[in-house]
Amino acid sequence: LTREGNGPVLIGKDTRLSGYMFESALEAGLSAAGADIRLLGPMPTPALAYLTRNTRAQAGIVISASHNPYEDNGIKFFSSDGRKLPDEIELAREEEMEKPLALSESGRLGKARRMADAPRRYIEFCKSRVDAGGGFDDLHLVVDCANGATYRVAPKVFRELGAKVDVIGASPDGFNINDGCGATDPALLCKTVVKKRADLGIALDGDGDRLILVDDTGTVVDGDEILYVIAKYRRASLNGAVVGTQMSNLGLEQAILALDMDFHRARVGDRYIMEMLARENLKLGGESSGHIINLNLSCAGDGIISALQVIEAMTAAGKSLRDLKHGMTKYPQKLMNIKLQNRLDMSSYPELNDVVKEAELELGGGGRVLLRPSGTEPLLRIMVEGEDEAKVDALVQSLVSRVETVLQKAV
Repeated sequence: LTREGNGPVLIGKDTRLSGYMFESALEAGLSAAGADIRLLGPMPTPALAYLTRNTRAQAGIVISASHNPYEDNGIKFFSSDGRKLPDEIELAREEEMEKPLALSESGRLGKARRMADAPRRYIEFCKSRVDAGGGFDDLHLVVDCANGATYRVAPKVFRELGAKVDVIGASPDGFNINDGCGATDPALLCKTVVKKRADLGIALDGDGDRLILVDDTGTVVDGDEILYVIAKYRRASLNGAVVGTQMSNLGLEQAILALDMDFHRARVGDRYIMEMLARENLKLGGESSGHIINLNLSCAGDGIISALQVIEAMTAAGKSLRDLKHGMTKYPQKLMNIKLQNRLDMSSYPELNDVVKEAELELGGGGRVLLRPSGTEPLLRIMVEGEDEAKVDALVQSLVSRVETVLQKAV
């Protein structure tokens, strides 16, 4: 990243208190390396992806820990085309951090400026992604911004498209991001939708890339159901298939197959969904957590644009979200975690494969069992899914005991 490169580096952040510190450090480091910088302030992660590509920037950087509490923070990088960097480049970047910083001479230091029109650019981009056609005018929405990066832009998008909008979770103070609000905790949104007699509740997470919805009865609608609604409405433009993950509900897979489309499972994580979409020349994918990617509309997962797609489907069909999600029946699914001392290499424990096979036999072919090490924490995640909720609950408890026994024997 240098001044001789193709454009500046964009830096955005969410609303965590520590974002100021990281922003200043990145500004100083990039300037010292000779790169020009554009500071966007609090902006959603997908906005950085869009603006990096749209403004022909060298790269985009987002300071955010997404759906995590305020104590956490992190840094996400986007290439000039608005895509997250692949694993091998991420690892190479981490290795470079161990090396001495190369400084530019004083006459070649980078310059930093504010990009004051960034919110308006992104708002107009979001509005252009759907054919509103006046269909939003009769809608009453409640939007929960999670006290995060969407608090300045999300309400304006929906209001400017004509909807009546009540807003919660839009008073960030540096500490309350994702705290009792947003996509990770939609309980307040459920109550507010019922109290306000709204048509729909929209819950975004701290950096705006995830979406959870609440229908008019106050019932939570998760990412699998959102993916189904979008796939059913936009089926003709999706190249015949949808991408989920290993954690996607079996009911979603069956519902997509019933639409005469294929269903592929990627590793958990939006970057792996993106990789599979590119590899298979597909357009739509997503996670149960509400991270939805439609490459026909955006180069990244975007909670606001995902919500707009669902609303467009509602207005086109003249139906509520409660009606639109009919056609997909979720299987009971239970997830438990085993804490580990260190990261786990599954290949070192072949006995775990036998444990999984035995559990699948107990389900009788009517469900799934998955053991997956967490990608961010020293945890082993155990997921059981099946038709009988009581059997699923009992089996996941039994699996925890069996897996712990295998791991203890290996110590």
